[in-house]
Amino acid sequence: MQRENIINYPASPRLRHRRRSNEGIGEDLKPNGSNLLVNDRNKYKSMLVRAYSSVWMIGGFALVIYLGHLYIMAMVVVIQIFMARELFNLLRRTHEDRQLPGFRLLNWYFFFTAMFFVYGRLLSQRLVNTVTTDKVLYQLVSYLVKYHMAICYFLYIAGFMWFILTLKKKMYKYQFGQYAWTHMILIVVFTQSSFTVANIFEGIFWFLLPATLIVINDIAAYFFGFFFGKTPLIKISPKKTWEGFIGASVTTIISAFMLANIMGRFSWLTCPRKDLSTGWLHCDPGPLFSPEYFTLPGWIPSWFPWKDVTILRVQWHAICLGLFASIIAPFGGFFASGFKRAFKIKDFGDSIPGHGGITDRMDCQMVMAVFSYIYHQSFVVSQSITVESIIDQILMNLTFEEQQLLFTKLGQMLQDRLFSQ
Repeated sequence: MQRENIINYPASPRLRHRRRSNEGIGEDLKPNGSNLLVNDRNKYKSMLVRAYSSVWMIGGFALVIYLGHLYIMAMVVVIQIFMARELFNLLRRTHEDRQLPGFRLLNWYFFFTAMFFVYGRLLSQRLVNTVTTDKVLYQLVSYLVKYHMAICYFLYIAGFMWFILTLKKKMYKYQFGQYAWTHMILIVVFTQSSFTVANIFEGIFWFLLPATLIVINDIAAYFFGFFFGKTPLIKISPKKTWEGFIGASVTTIISAFMLANIMGRFSWLTCPRKDLSTGWLHCDPGPLFSPEYFTLPGWIPSWFPWKDVTILRVQWHAICLGLFASIIAPFGGFFASGFKRAFKIKDFGDSIPGHGGITDRMDCQMVMAVFSYIYHQSFVVSQSITVESIIDQILMNLTFEEQQLLFTKLGQMLQDRLFSQ
């Protein structure tokens, strides 16, 4: 009776979306076993919708990868904006927002200020490397890099003052709650994206392989659970099963080993990008991507077509990425499931048919991006000082006149050492 009264009142689109989401939560709260995919009567219809969306997403993703580093970074920026939009709307109240004109704009002001800070820190050196041939532009970029942190600080202070000046009586709790929520969103969104962009410029390989492994793990878990799932895995996400988890883990680890061998043979995927140009890269692959040949042991059956195999050293690193993507990264999805249950919603959005919102697709990717960067910096990259790193520091931190002075003094020192010998 109470529900009928609620439906008779006119509802805003936001309330209708929230009501539909609540209904989905109600279905998930059934006893374990009744809400598994194998028991879902509409599972084939939902699978077709999900597969159709996945084909479009994978196709678009492949096109962006083909275009190169800058286009991949642009894709990450677009994903960030959609994620922020979905998360901003999560605690939005239409009635309060009407009494606070311009308050939504303040959220986006903080968002783009944080974007300017994060990407400025990540891309400053590459921007300097791009404009070294133009003296005027080089000077301008050098000043921008030098005072970048100060500019970002005063931009944030301006937003802070804007927030204080918009405080309204009887709205303090809502406004401060939105202020805290905005900052939490910025931490969540830009922490993972900063690692993602860093991975891209270290070589597309270190972005593409981890992201692909998450996609493979997600698809494999869905299909193994779809056809074989009988044993519930975790209460917070009732449709997840042990069969799906184990099947996806094995599939992901095998895929990691094989895909690393394929991707590691393309220099445009493995070469790091030192500037912001868009051309294809060619570089020395180094020992990490150099093939090593192994002869198979004699007990291998004679009908097996290969007697020798080629393995790249990076494939052993790929197994570690595959283990993390299949065992640890899914907990990002479990966290997102608990988060959505706390707010009584089924999905963060509805921008991707069959999948939910952008944030629903990025929960595990966020965990994986951070691990990939830390793993790459800790176990793959050599920590020794290189000539390139020293030159990068000189170009970024010294003015043109100081660089000329350094060049002159270094020449004198080398000349004196040559004569002393």
